[in-house]
Amino acid sequence: MSSQQDTGRSYHLKCTGDALSTAQAHGSPNGITLFGSCFCPFVQRVWVTLEHLGIDYMVDPYKKPEELLELSPKGLVPAIRLNYVDPPRSLNESTVIMDFLEEFAASNTKRSSHTTESLFPPLSDPYARALVRLQADSVNRSLVPAFYRYLQAQDEDKQIEGAKGFIEAIEGLVTLFTRAEREGYTAYGLWHERGSLSYADVMAAPWLFRATNVLKHYRGFVLPQGARFRVYVDRVVNHPAFKRTCSTEQLYAFNRPNTSQVANAINAGTALP
Repeated sequence: MSSQQDTGRSYHLKCTGDALSTAQAHGSPNGITLFGSCFCPFVQRVWVTLEHLGIDYMVDPYKKPEELLELSPKGLVPAIRLNYVDPPRSLNESTVIMDFLEEFAASNTKRSSHTTESLFPPLSDPYARALVRLQADSVNRSLVPAFYRYLQAQDEDKQIEGAKGFIEAIEGLVTLFTRAEREGYTAYGLWHERGSLSYADVMAAPWLFRATNVLKHYRGFVLPQGARFRVYVDRVVNHPAFKRTCSTEQLYAFNRPNTSQVANAINAGTALP
């Protein structure tokens, strides 16, 4: 187990790489504004959703303006402001925003860009949609909490326990992927080589990606063996919509102090906000 810390480092306060190019391309006022931070995984899954669904938006991934408190009571990100209504309205919580964007895209004929694909199977197949939601529920209930328990662990025994818990969470998600495949549902989800990006993929992607850099840097973590799983992770992190929201790995590997309530809790080993 590793307990590496970074002292005396200079920290990124702005996104880099592909994410910087994407932010610059969406820096002008638009119907939807996404407020976030350049390193937050909860923000990233909303950002990926916007990119995949081809919804016009403006993103501010650098700072938290005072108006954010009007959108999100605790000042937590992500939050979106809907500028196309008067007065503007707002939403917070990443899963709520993703659900809204999926429905918004389905009713919006003026989408701009890269795809018209939904993150869900069609409404005519409610069982297939439920399978995707089961996968997403596993991400939120198991994978994400296990990631943070592992990252927050301060002593070696807790780190070993955290690693086991995170691997178990991954195995639980894989079980749901293989169940859907066994039942013949392969069109949605990158687990299958011909599948398209799904709601569950977007839910999981930011933490699977950070397992390859943040957990590797701080805990010496290596992804579980198994060609199928590693190919899946490779598909997810290299999907165009995801890559467009990614900074260079150095940004994620160094935990910035005093720039995120989650980051501060991780550094201190205290409860997440």
